[in-house]
Amino acid sequence: MAGLTQTQSLSQQQVLAPQLQQSLQILQAPMLELRNLVQQEIETNPTLEMDATEPSLEDRQREMDDFKEEFDRLAKLDEEWRDYMSQNSGYSGRSSEDEERRQFFFDSLVKEETLQQHLLEQISGSELAEFEVPIAELLIGNLDDHGFLQSSLEEISSSSGLDTPDLERVLEVVQSFHPVGVAARDLRECLLIQLRRIGKEHSLEYRIVDRHLEDLGKHRIPEIARRLGTTTENVQRAANFIATLDPRPGQIFAPDPNNYVLPDVTVEKISGEWQVSLNGDQIPRLRISNTYKDLMSQEGNGNEVKDYIRDKIRSGKFLIKSIHQRQQTISNIAHEIVARQRDFLDQGPSALRPLTMVQIAEAVGVHETTVSRAISGKYMATPHGVFEIKYFFTPGYQTADGEAMSNTSVKGTLAELVRGEDPHNPLSDKEIVEILVERGIPIARRTVAKYRTELNILPSNMRKRY
Repeated sequence: MAGLTQTQSLSQQQVLAPQLQQSLQILQAPMLELRNLVQQEIETNPTLEMDATEPSLEDRQREMDDFKEEFDRLAKLDEEWRDYMSQNSGYSGRSSEDEERRQFFFDSLVKEETLQQHLLEQISGSELAEFEVPIAELLIGNLDDHGFLQSSLEEISSSSGLDTPDLERVLEVVQSFHPVGVAARDLRECLLIQLRRIGKEHSLEYRIVDRHLEDLGKHRIPEIARRLGTTTENVQRAANFIATLDPRPGQIFAPDPNNYVLPDVTVEKISGEWQVSLNGDQIPRLRISNTYKDLMSQEGNGNEVKDYIRDKIRSGKFLIKSIHQRQQTISNIAHEIVARQRDFLDQGPSALRPLTMVQIAEAVGVHETTVSRAISGKYMATPHGVFEIKYFFTPGYQTADGEAMSNTSVKGTLAELVRGEDPHNPLSDKEIVEILVERGIPIARRTVAKYRTELNILPSNMRKRY
């Protein structure tokens, strides 16, 4: 057929050994994910069983030696496949017992009241007529999590067939519900509702919100004062009061995500020395079942049965070895981090020193990508709180006196300068640069602006108080 051609091409492709895939997943898996992975392996490998006893030093050494030669050979592929794990999903799987515990946990959670439920309960005590109740329910159903009406009354009227005047009348009643400011159509209306509720409908605050909310958002205090014929001091006082109002009244009913973190490493000071301990209680200890070892030695079993058992025992030993290797790698990395971040442990985040994964990798004797995998999703509990381990890796600056200072410390210094500034004459980015340079910290103005933004600190003109 015309237009069709045949071509040949050569390509080289390596397939990552299944055992190395498993070993890398074990290294990268966070604590709870690893527990699920181990549980899945127990369910699929009959030669594995839980070991309630503490293994002896001889057993540990034997496990370390069993597959050392094979593991070392497979580990050579690690550098060539450094990005492999980022493209693969983790293990999952639960036993029926896990499912029962999980369901019991969810059944035990207290059901939080939603904004809609809170508002619907107030309908019965309102002055709404019976035919207006469905209208109020419709309006409440159109509120977002912040308590604002998502659709215009015209849109609701068009989709429901209700008259706009009826919607407006019912909306006014819903706006009288708690929390104050709920069911507003925009921020301006939300703040005005709150001011009216406390009797400030004839106040300077009301006029500012009603006529000059955009200028207030841009901190144009002198401009507002000029237009309203008052002083900047009066406008500033009014602005301070407006700042106490709630711009998102429905937020108090928003679900509070309970994000619990199980640290892999705990650091605490014992007898004047910082001690590192691994939290391995969540990882089941495994061993090879003696029952299947005995089956291997029985004469009546055929080669097919023995091959199956031998393969499962081999797989189980490799899993045990990989878990031990994971724990040892994390322990080595944690010890090295603690050795290099003693100032942080003694003084807090402001004393965090610059640190790279390359430095830790060289000290521990592994590849940089191994460090990256080992700390992925792992947490360290310290006297200053629980931190993701990657928090301790940060670039930094060389000060004028040769000291190393991390970006985190520079940000802390910047925040401290802003906290201590004169609110009537706040520091500009240029002035902050000059102060930091005087302290021996060479930094560019654009970097100060970047750090200020990351710290949610407004520009100097927005921080000025009159």
